Amino acid sequence: MSINNQLNSIYPQASPPKKSEKSVLNKRKYHRYNWLFLLSALLPVVAVGLFNIVVDPYDVFKTPKFWGINHSKPRKDNNDRLFKATDIIRIKPVTILLGSSRTKRALDPNHPALENNQPAYNLSLDNPNVYELRRYLEHAIANQKKLDLVIIGLDFFIFNSLIGTRQSFSEQRLEKKYIILEDLLNITFSLDALVASQETVIDSNKNLPNNIFDGENGFIPYLNVDPKKTKSRFEKIMNNYYEGYYTTYQLSNQLLDEFKKVVDLCKKNQIKLISYISPAHATQWEIIKSSGQWSTFEEWKRKIVEISDVFDFYGYNSITTEPIHNDMENYRENSHYTPKVGNLILNRLLSYKEEEVPQDFGILINSENIESHLTKIRQDREIWAKNHPGEVKLVKEIKQKFDASLN
Repeated sequence: MSINNQLNSIYPQASPPKKSEKSVLNKRKYHRYNWLFLLSALLPVVAVGLFNIVVDPYDVFKTPKFWGINHSKPRKDNNDRLFKATDIIRIKPVTILLGSSRTKRALDPNHPALENNQPAYNLSLDNPNVYELRRYLEHAIANQKKLDLVIIGLDFFIFNSLIGTRQSFSEQRLEKKYIILEDLLNITFSLDALVASQETVIDSNKNLPNNIFDGENGFIPYLNVDPKKTKSRFEKIMNNYYEGYYTTYQLSNQLLDEFKKVVDLCKKNQIKLISYISPAHATQWEIIKSSGQWSTFEEWKRKIVEISDVFDFYGYNSITTEPIHNDMENYRENSHYTPKVGNLILNRLLSYKEEEVPQDFGILINSENIESHLTKIRQDREIWAKNHPGEVKLVKEIKQKFDASLN
C-alpha cells in the first residue's frame, strides 16, 4: 500500500459540503446581515422616539418634568391645538373657558369662583375662528358628558371671513378619546419633534422653574414681560392688526351661524353658557375706527345680541383707558389684558366679589339695550380722544406708516 493510501486510511479527508448545506449557510449569513442592517437603521429611530417621549416638548405624554432637561417647553404654547385636544381627553373638565389668546392668557380656571366647578380647563386657542371654537367644544362634550359650564370670550376679529382655520388645526383629532396615529407619529418620530426636544433641553438649562408657567390647565399668561418695552409692544401689535385683520375685514354670516351653533349646542346638552366681549385696550377700538370698520364693528354687536345676551367689557371704561406707560397693570400690549383683569371678568360673570369690579366694567347687553349702549360708547370715545391726544396721535402715526408701506 502506498504511503498516501496509508495516510488516507489513518486520517480520512473531510468530504466537501453538499450544495444544499452551502445554501443553508448562505441564507443564515444573509439573514444575519439583514437583521444587522435593520437594527442599525431602527436603533437611531427608536432612540429619537424615546428621546422625544422623555423630553415631551409639546407636553402630550405628560412625562415627569426633570429640572434642567424638560421643565421648560417653549414649543408647547404654539401647539395649543395639539396639546389641548389631548388634555381634554385626559382631564375631562366639567368647565371650559373658550376664546382667543386674550382669554387663553387672562382667565384662570383655578379662579375661586370656579371652586365648585372643577376640573376646569382653559380651552382657548391662538388666532382661532368661531368654527374652530365650536369644534373644540364638541370635542369637550364628546369626552365629558357632564360638561356643565362654558364661558366664551368673543372678539371681533374671530368673525372675519378672510381668516380660515390654522394649519395646525386637525378635524381628525377631535371628538376622539385617544391620540390619533398621525399625531402620535409626528410627536414621536418627526424631525420637527426632535428639534422641539432639543430646544426644550436648551431652554430648560437657561430658565429656572419659577420662571415657567407650564399651562397645566390650559392657562398660559405672559410672564417676565420687559416693562421698558411696553410702548414698542403696543406699536408692534397695532401694526399687526392693521396688516392682518381690520383693513380687509369682512364680517362673516357663516361664522355668526357658528356662534349660534355654540349656543344651540349648549342648550341641547343642558350646559350653562356665559358669553362676553373681551376688553382690549382703548387704542384697539381706535384702530378699528381708523380702518373704516367702526360701523361693521357695531353691526357685529347687533348680530351677536340677536343670538345671545353677552357681557360687554369693551368700551372706554376705567380698565380699558389705562394710559400707556412702562408699569401697566391691565395690559401687556393693546390686545392682551392681564390675569388681574381676567379675574375681574370672572368676578363679574360669576357674581363673585362684584364689589371689587369697577361699575363701568362689564355691561350685560341684549337686543333691547344695544342701541343705547352703542350710542354711549360713541360719546365715550369722543371724551377719551379729547383727554388722550397722545394715544390718538400714536394710532394715526402707525396707520400712516402702514399705508406708506403699501405704496
